[in-house]
Amino acid sequence: MPARPVPKAAPSRGRFLNTGNGPSLQPIDIGHDSYVALIEPDIAFWSLVRKNALADTLANHSFRAAVAKKRRAFAKEMQALRFGLKPSAVYFNSTERCNLNCRYCYIPEKMRKHGRHMSRERMFEALERLKRHFKTTIPKGRLPQVVFHGAEPMLNREALFAAIERYGNAFRFGVQTNATLLDDSAIAFLTERGVGIGISLDAPLPAVAGRTRRSWNGAGVFDAVEAAMRRLKGYAGFNVICTITNENIRHLTDLVDFFHARHVPACMLNIVRCTLPGARAIKPDDDAAANAYLAALDRTRALFRRTGRKLVVANFANVLVSILAPTARRLMCDISPCGGGRCFFALAPDGGLYPCSEFIGLPEFRGGNVFQDDIADVLKTPAFTKVTGRKVEDIDPCDRCAIRHFCGAPCPAEAREMNGGMLRTGAFCEFYEEQVRYAFRLIADGVADDYLWDDWDKGAVTTFEWAA
Repeated sequence: MPARPVPKAAPSRGRFLNTGNGPSLQPIDIGHDSYVALIEPDIAFWSLVRKNALADTLANHSFRAAVAKKRRAFAKEMQALRFGLKPSAVYFNSTERCNLNCRYCYIPEKMRKHGRHMSRERMFEALERLKRHFKTTIPKGRLPQVVFHGAEPMLNREALFAAIERYGNAFRFGVQTNATLLDDSAIAFLTERGVGIGISLDAPLPAVAGRTRRSWNGAGVFDAVEAAMRRLKGYAGFNVICTITNENIRHLTDLVDFFHARHVPACMLNIVRCTLPGARAIKPDDDAAANAYLAALDRTRALFRRTGRKLVVANFANVLVSILAPTARRLMCDISPCGGGRCFFALAPDGGLYPCSEFIGLPEFRGGNVFQDDIADVLKTPAFTKVTGRKVEDIDPCDRCAIRHFCGAPCPAEAREMNGGMLRTGAFCEFYEEQVRYAFRLIADGVADDYLWDDWDKGAVTTFEWAA
């Protein structure tokens, strides 16, 4: 007896909102007096609508038709952004050692105390292998980026500077340092070659800064960092990272004043990553962190309005851009999959390759070795695909959250170590939620540009415009 054909499901023509194949738009309270946001979560489409016009907008056939017409293009754009990129940057850990013992460091203490340096010859060999790999993946005319990263790269200064000198035409280089070893000659070498320099400071007062960032004997390093800031004044490729903990949240606004007065062009106010227990001990509550953070952002605009000089908070600017122009975002922690293994990867001093520096010290996420394995093959290993395959659609409650593509449920290493699995949320949720609501308020008030780097929208094209 012939098999019966399986009947086709009745198609939905997408005629109505939130049914079948129709647009799925969720109203979101953004804390604004006049506006709410309408968001189509799957494609990161949004529109700001006056509260008193919400019902009319939802019932407006012209609006629904305009959204439906662009839906496929938006979906394609998000698909390419999330799954179509290849790594173009490396966090190059040239040493396991550090001269500081910061309380929230994600690198195990044993490694920071007794770890190895990468020799100059091995560093050359690693860069040569990276150079060959990126030639096959990066368009001609663009350079891959190498950021010399933790523990403290300046402890391996001789090898580091030799590598920058030899490979200056093959990579865009950056150095992330605690700044305690940045003397005049080091700064002259780096700035003359256009190397990006990131340093770290958590508070505008020595006593507060020393609570989290300190040497092995417990001494603070505020004076050394401030001296480096003075030397770097006027250098455009310079930024400062502050890690937000319960030790410094009451000082964030004052820290913004401190950075601005010293002509810091950009900073990052990063919520602490709770991958290791030491960081969890100083984890702030979401509400307290969000209130302090948004107050600090308010302060950056007040200073800009008063002086005409911006202090861009880069990690927030990235969230803002993820709403305004998703493909223009520069950082990849606030999207899923995150940038680990997808936009960048990390190289350990022994040549080990990891999706991100947060995973160094976790053997399960060691995908191979740059000196022994083909990098393209390493990027396909389970150590990497467990990270590159982590999607908000698979995480509760992110799978039903309207802002899931503006947040990304960071960080996978944090989620695994703190909350027991990659498909869990990280240490913070409401903190990121408040950032997104704040960003929408800025857009509604027409002041978003005050928080963004100049020419952020250069080359951007408006793909959707509708007005009732």
